[in-house]
Amino acid sequence: MSDPTTGPTSPEAAAEAAAEQLRATAESTELLLHTLAELEPAAVGEPSALPGWTRGHVLAHLARNADSLVNLLTGARTGTDVPQYATPESRDADIEAGAGRPLAEQLADVRDSQRRFLAAAALLAPEDWTAPVTHRSGHVFPAWQIPAKRLAELEYHHVDLNAGYTPAHWPEPFAIAEFRRLGERFAAEPGLPGVLLVAEDAGLEARIGGGPAELTAEGPVRALTGWLSGRSNGDGLQVHRGDEGLVDPRAALPPLPPMG
Repeated sequence: MSDPTTGPTSPEAAAEAAAEQLRATAESTELLLHTLAELEPAAVGEPSALPGWTRGHVLAHLARNADSLVNLLTGARTGTDVPQYATPESRDADIEAGAGRPLAEQLADVRDSQRRFLAAAALLAPEDWTAPVTHRSGHVFPAWQIPAKRLAELEYHHVDLNAGYTPAHWPEPFAIAEFRRLGERFAAEPGLPGVLLVAEDAGLEARIGGGPAELTAEGPVRALTGWLSGRSNGDGLQVHRGDEGLVDPRAALPPLPPMG
């Protein structure tokens, strides 16, 4: 699987990278829908793992995120500046308005919005995937990265539902790509103690923090990515300070800023 953080060298390569990630979003959505089908109807109103959000908030956000990415795909295809969301306020209002719907309605919305996303992506020509688009944060990136951003929304928020899906269930290519991305994101984070991360199963290392590595955290790439992304408190990791193994990695690891 191609690393979605590596730039393709041609429109055809951009289209191929996008197609690979689009297939992954389809698989991820099917797993999410399976989880939703197993929930009791009342569970949609119960708390998620995100402060202040019920599971219904998470699901409404996932559906509206798919529609927002349709806007970016449309902009890439037509060469126009289509904003991801009309306004930040409308984004928040749509999530709040959709949060209290029955589970069956939420499930259908997640499924149908993903279909609209895939249908919009199918309209792009290879050269369209190289067009610049603007994230709601103001970050400009090439359109071929849109499917990977959708995949991250699906995988992270599936965990956030707090319904049995954990970082241990993430597809390995996703966990590896996010380990690399977040390792780069936190590589020189001011005020963060230095930590060497060793993903034994993937043969990868990353060093985060602004100073010398004070700690070494070793474990599966999924567990490390779970911690880097704030979806795990360090379970499954072994943490060392020099030659000293630390009993409770959750207490030893430093707090991380939001992954951005």
